[in-house]
Amino acid sequence: KEFIVYPDRNLRFTYKQFNQRVDALAKGLLYLGVQPGDKVGIWAKNVPDWTTVMFATAKIGAVLVTINTSYKIAEMEYLLKNADINTLFLVDGYRDSDYIQMMFELVPELKEQARGELKSEKFPELKNVVFIGQQKHRGMFNTSELILLGNHVDDIELESIRETIDCHDVTNMQYTSGTTGFPKGVMLSHHNILNNGYATGQCMKFTSDERLLVCVPMFHCFGCVLALCAIVTHGATMVFNEDFDPLTVLASVQKEKCTALYGVPTMFIAELNHPMFDMFDLSSLRTGIMAGAPCPIETMNQVMTKMHMKDVIIVYGQTESSPGMTATRAHNSPEVRATTVGFEYPNVEVKVVNPETGEECPPEVQGEICCRGYNVMKGYYKNPEATQKAIDSEGWLHSGDLAVKTEDGFYRITGRMKDMIIRGGENIYPREIENFLYNIPQIETVEVAGIPSPKYGEEVAAFIRLKEGQNLSEEEVTDFCRGKIARFKTPKYIFFVKEFPMTASGKIQKFKLSRLGEKWCRERGIEVK
Repeated sequence: KEFIVYPDRNLRFTYKQFNQRVDALAKGLLYLGVQPGDKVGIWAKNVPDWTTVMFATAKIGAVLVTINTSYKIAEMEYLLKNADINTLFLVDGYRDSDYIQMMFELVPELKEQARGELKSEKFPELKNVVFIGQQKHRGMFNTSELILLGNHVDDIELESIRETIDCHDVTNMQYTSGTTGFPKGVMLSHHNILNNGYATGQCMKFTSDERLLVCVPMFHCFGCVLALCAIVTHGATMVFNEDFDPLTVLASVQKEKCTALYGVPTMFIAELNHPMFDMFDLSSLRTGIMAGAPCPIETMNQVMTKMHMKDVIIVYGQTESSPGMTATRAHNSPEVRATTVGFEYPNVEVKVVNPETGEECPPEVQGEICCRGYNVMKGYYKNPEATQKAIDSEGWLHSGDLAVKTEDGFYRITGRMKDMIIRGGENIYPREIENFLYNIPQIETVEVAGIPSPKYGEEVAAFIRLKEGQNLSEEEVTDFCRGKIARFKTPKYIFFVKEFPMTASGKIQKFKLSRLGEKWCRERGIEVK
């Protein structure tokens, strides 16, 4: 049975072939001295061995730390330290980022020390760096070498370690923006992600005959849980695109007769609007997931008719809930699927509570949406205070999102209690960008807020008050960000202000900044949603 297919290079793994490769890589990791509980990072787009690394770490009880491909050097430095990465897998780079060069900059010892004997002054936990591919780089193993080294490890050693692993052990750690301004490592167990993946497949009526095209990144829960864990728990097939390109998606669906397709609304819009859209036969499609941002009703209708995805569903959640919390179902109307996030996942409790009193809100009354069940994370890595704030004493995960429950029992997300910006499915926390921009010496105060965008849902805007007598241009701010923080976090709009809208108690009102930015954009002739 085919498990993984890469149509652009005709690479195909059956479940059996894939499992053999996973065992070989797992033994290679044991040879390097990776122990249960050690953190193994992966910094790569959807390359074939991304999935191999995920299962190999799971089999030896190590924790896979998924790293956003857009990360730049400052973000990578923070993550390597905070996550206590022991072994890092990486590709050569992504778009304008050279990962190899960044690692040599962060860990100069790689160029001087023997492989497997790394002692980094800045990152004492880091022992190994592995390049995914055939090329050789100073101080790094590559995957072929690691698999060969695994031949020196007996199968019995792998089996004996597997027997010690519990389903409630942490297997996956993903970094999500946090209220302190620094990303937090969300700890997810085998039990969390496999059950959430299985439930996701059930919501779409998956069978073992599904062929799911995966063009969403694996470093997010959308890829490694809603896609991979849904497929493996149903014995179905994954068809991969390494990076999103609408034309490649359309061609892959036709070539492999895919039955399901995932994406954020902007991806579906790009596919529908592609000038060659009508040349492809998409009639094999039946279902899929649209998530990460609100979906326009017209887009939902076109996906269901023009793309034949009559059973497409919406999923809502967050990394902390593994990620699925609520979902629409195939039998719901297009309007319900475009205007709500459905109802509870199987075996998950969901409620809307008054943020002040903690009491459950009646239907149509806005409050904070919370969930409880198998899907709630184990906690934030090395951050018990933040964990305690997120999960209350009764086990309810507080999302920070505002919602109402309709009379019909559907949930509708209405806003956010926290200042999170969601741009094209990427969660961005303003404090992280503000802290970074304070490194510009001319800035006295900076506030970051979201401005509505017809393409991405929201765009990042920075509102800057300069120190007395200082000058700074929009271009200088953009140049300062380039190459240091991810492109999606770099402010699209930069406004210079003399003062900020304040509450009576002296707090800055970000929602008023958003409205102000929206107004200024319109005055400049920029289209906002």
